[in-house]
Amino acid sequence: MMTRQMHWPKRYTAADQYISAPRKELRAARESGLGALVFNRLWELRHTNTRRIFLIMPACIIISIWGGTLLKLCDSPQYKRNGPSPNRRKSVRSSPSPTMRLLLTALLFASVIHAQQPAAPKPKPQAFTDPAQTDDDFPIQGEYVGEMDGKTYGVQIWAQGGGKFEAVSHLGGLPGAGWDGDRTTITRVIGTRSEGEKSAAFESPEGSIKAEVNGASILVHNADGLKLMELNRINRESPTLGAQPPENAVVLFDGKGVNRFPKSRVDEEIGALMEGITSEDTFGDCSLHLEFLLPYMPDARGQGRGNSGLYLQGRYEVQMLDSFALEGKDNECGGLYKIASPKVNMCLPPLTWQTYDIDFTAARYAAGGQKTANAKITVKHNGVVIHENQELPGATTSAPNKEADTPGPIHLQNHGNPVRYRNIWVVRK
Repeated sequence: MMTRQMHWPKRYTAADQYISAPRKELRAARESGLGALVFNRLWELRHTNTRRIFLIMPACIIISIWGGTLLKLCDSPQYKRNGPSPNRRKSVRSSPSPTMRLLLTALLFASVIHAQQPAAPKPKPQAFTDPAQTDDDFPIQGEYVGEMDGKTYGVQIWAQGGGKFEAVSHLGGLPGAGWDGDRTTITRVIGTRSEGEKSAAFESPEGSIKAEVNGASILVHNADGLKLMELNRINRESPTLGAQPPENAVVLFDGKGVNRFPKSRVDEEIGALMEGITSEDTFGDCSLHLEFLLPYMPDARGQGRGNSGLYLQGRYEVQMLDSFALEGKDNECGGLYKIASPKVNMCLPPLTWQTYDIDFTAARYAAGGQKTANAKITVKHNGVVIHENQELPGATTSAPNKEADTPGPIHLQNHGNPVRYRNIWVVRK
């Protein structure tokens, strides 16, 4: 797009004596650099939100009152005919001219508007889908198990980006594998990995216990350097991973040619479906098996960390999120948003294939269309029951479909993160 360029004289000419005083002052201001500054400020704001401008304009107008009767001075016949009075010429250094005041007011207005502009968006956190292309923190993140004084401990370490970690210790073992569910016994300790190092160091708040993690084991010492225990890395796998569909199942995706998700995208490197898809088949009461892979996003937090969702009938969501080593809330992996948190946080480390095995009972309706019973759901996450016969009072807030007395599809949400899916099949009841 072409833009008009404003040309200003570099210096006065003999003809300046015939130019009115306001124009002389404007030209002088331009030569002083003020006019250029105002123009550049206003040009930067050419795409500014109009509503924002009108919200701030009154404040700038009020501030401009300091200039006195600006319009009267500029429009008075004497001013137009003779320009500033001799007395005014003498006092110009101590009192700004009307044109100068106008420029200063415009500069103030432009500066305030410029300060109100939204900050540049932060770069999107990097998402890894290939373990071979991750960072130096990835090998340290994971699960570790060991014993001390006849007691078993399970530790989950999750990467927070930039060489920072959090170690979460469970008495009795890992969630779903020995931990007794007592949240009061959980301890959380922050650790760091120095640049170029392959291990991370942790220290308890009081400094009595120190640990070093190299990705294969955790060595725990007391403050005097005496070894207390060693925990070894384990890589858990869902017991239902790779489950084969029975003969009466509707196979929605098998990675071998069957794909009943229209307009879907496939990650050819791993033979898995990409996020943002809806099945062409619809279902009422059913059992479903699905496998999913969450990306590794160490710099992301909360709902921006490997987010997706499984919607039964396109109405009822079971959350998908990298909530490994977190609390396990209703908006985290396995959660039923605003309905129920998972009984245990069974989320495995990112880039580990995980499973949902779900029994679903659709809502019941009378002949007149009134709902007589809520939908119900039982969910196994990586083989562990996290919801059992949980009632679903209504469709999830962001569901594609409203609650109704009709079958619905399987929908896998696109929340902007590269989540992958495979081995999806459903058995109608």
